Amino acid sequence: MGRIKNNKNRKKEPQDIVNEDIRFKEVLVIGPDGEQLGVMLRREALEKAYSMNLDLLCVAPQAKTPVCKILDYGRFRFEEQKKAREAKKKQHVTEIKALRVSPVIDQHDFETKLSRAREWIEDGQKVKIDMRFRGRMITRQEVGREVINKFTEQISDIADVTKQPSLEGNTMSVIFSPKKSKVKE
Repeated sequence: MGRIKNNKNRKKEPQDIVNEDIRFKEVLVIGPDGEQLGVMLRREALEKAYSMNLDLLCVAPQAKTPVCKILDYGRFRFEEQKKAREAKKKQHVTEIKALRVSPVIDQHDFETKLSRAREWIEDGQKVKIDMRFRGRMITRQEVGREVINKFTEQISDIADVTKQPSLEGNTMSVIFSPKKSKVKE
């Protein structure tokens, strides 16, 4: 049924200590139905598990007397993987989309970037606007700030500023996130 005789045949998680891998002299054994069977020598606990055609899994190796449970290891791993898949389905990953603009951006380019940012925000994604200052433009940061402020003003109906405009090296960045009430479900 679920007994692991040869650990090479079945994959196991690296942190799981199962059957012959258990190296403790004495272990506290818990039966398949959750009842405590008491402290036993490792060999006795393995024989008990094998007689039930099940596996012995060490569930608390750090305890003063390590705790082992008799169970079907294959079923146990399946249930753990199933729980992990369910948890992964429920988690929501927010992607940050990036747009690069120039301090001397043309009006049409500005509107194109703005419409693209609006689409992403309406889809519930965050948007990062990066503005690179090249050459002497770094001395005219106020021009870049005006462009960023205009962008913020135009998009403020559907987005909030998550990270205020800041200059890191020669790049000024600002991050927008969707307003709570405007996100599509």
